[in-house]
Amino acid sequence: MIAKSLLAIAVVLALAVAALLLYASRQPDSFQVQRSLRIQASAERIHPLINDLRRFNTWNPYMKKDPGMVSRYHGPDAGPGAGLDFEGDGRTVGRGSIAIVESSAPQRVVMTLDMHEPFKAHNQVTFTLVPRGDGVTEVTWAMQGVGPLPLMAKVMHLFFDMDRMVGTDFEVGLADLKTLAERS
Repeated sequence: MIAKSLLAIAVVLALAVAALLLYASRQPDSFQVQRSLRIQASAERIHPLINDLRRFNTWNPYMKKDPGMVSRYHGPDAGPGAGLDFEGDGRTVGRGSIAIVESSAPQRVVMTLDMHEPFKAHNQVTFTLVPRGDGVTEVTWAMQGVGPLPLMAKVMHLFFDMDRMVGTDFEVGLADLKTLAERS
C-alpha cells in the first residue's frame, strides 16, 4: 500500500516536472527589459559617462552590488572595442564580459554582455539619448536577451520576473547617472 502511494507520488512529480520543462521549452527565445529617465543635462555631457567603461562603472549598479568584483579592462578607453571582463562572488553578479560594439555620439551606445556564470547568456545592451528640449535628455537603458535561451534560463524566467529584477537595477543605475550628469 505504501509502495503504491510512493510510486503514485513519484509518477505525479515526474509528470509535473515534464510538463514544466515542456512549457518552459515553448517560451520565447529572447526577452527585453528597458527603463528611461529624463536627465537635466545635454546628451553631449551624458554620452561619455556611458561610452567609457571606467566612467560607466562609477554609476553601474552591478559594480556596487559586488564591491569585491575582480575587473579587467581591455582595448581602448572608450568606444567600440572597449571591454571589461568581470568575476563576482557568484551570488550577486557572476562572471562575464561586456564590450562596446557601437557608439554614435551623442545619441547611442551599444554593448554586448556575455554571461558565463551563474549560467550562459548573450545579451545586447543599448543606451539611447534623446534631447527633449531645455537641456533635458531622455536616457533609455535597454537589454535584450539574444536567443536561443538555454532551457534552464527559460525555466528561471517562469519563476523570476526578469523585468522587475533587472528593471529595478536599471532604475537605480539611471538615478545614479542622473546625479552624476547633473552635478558635472
